[in-house]
Amino acid sequence: MTTTFQLTRNDFRQLVLTDLDGVEHVDVRPVRAFPIQSPSDGISLVKENGVEVAWIDHLSDLPSAIRTLIDEELEGREFMPEIAKIVSVTSFATPCTWHVKTDRGDTNFVLKGDEDIRRIGKESLLISDNHGIHFLIRNMFEIDKHSRKILDRFL
Repeated sequence: MTTTFQLTRNDFRQLVLTDLDGVEHVDVRPVRAFPIQSPSDGISLVKENGVEVAWIDHLSDLPSAIRTLIDEELEGREFMPEIAKIVSVTSFATPCTWHVKTDRGDTNFVLKGDEDIRRIGKESLLISDNHGIHFLIRNMFEIDKHSRKILDRFL
């Protein structure tokens, strides 16, 4: 696995990219091109002003140390819990409160309107709560029967 750059952290916990010419770019940030459909493919490393300094086709192509740094940085900046199960809803009319189990624990949120459930591709849904937090259902066809029944009432 050969990369065209090196990636480290400085004393301020910022990512520092060193390119093949030895130029250091301090405080670079990873940005996913396709965060829902292909979260491990197409990642840009950009400076604070948005200028791209490196492009990564596939995270899996990187050495593990660099991949770990990028994963840590993305985890710290992105917050999109993935819904594993819809436990209950207070009503099938909006606004209503949803009780869900996610990959980050159980939670409740208020769905303001049906328009806050958006389809992403053929199988994924993005649900926005009343605070603007986005919840992801990666595959609405693979979610449990009870959750699917609730979803059908809103779609």
